[in-house]
Amino acid sequence: MAGTRKLSRTTSHRKSLLSNLVTSLFLNGKIETTLAKAKDLKSIADSLVDLAIAEKDNFEVKEKTISKAKVGKDGKKVKETKTSKNGNKYEVIAREIVKTKINVDKPSRLAARKKMFTYVNKITDKDGNTIDLTKKLFEEIAPKYESKKGGYTRIVKLVARKGDGAEMAIIELI
Repeated sequence: MAGTRKLSRTTSHRKSLLSNLVTSLFLNGKIETTLAKAKDLKSIADSLVDLAIAEKDNFEVKEKTISKAKVGKDGKKVKETKTSKNGNKYEVIAREIVKTKINVDKPSRLAARKKMFTYVNKITDKDGNTIDLTKKLFEEIAPKYESKKGGYTRIVKLVARKGDGAEMAIIELI
């Protein structure tokens, strides 16, 4: 991260801080932080959006055959009774074969996704489900900005913080 401010932190702490800020920005759309942190965050966020725009359509759609459990009307798995060679009866879960279409990343998009993972943290919602922010970058944010050439974020200065007098700012996706 050449050319960044030190922000009075060690390298690992600074990288972690900026990673958390980038994650929060893409998740919420805007955050309030100090002006120095916002200026560092702007360059990282803009570069990730540029990367997402460049690679958003770089995938193939493939058909995949999968075997999954049959589900009844009540939402439970359907069980079937079978007889073994010995004559013993036992229950097994009924299976069905389904063909689905999946998106497979091409190598350059995969490299872009891995680069995004260096800046974006894995997060979960309150139900425990994982939120995929790289998917959000490719599918929601990139199409929104594909006609623009840079300037995806805006910094709005606020009044100084009361306790220590630090300059505050809001950084948001435009």
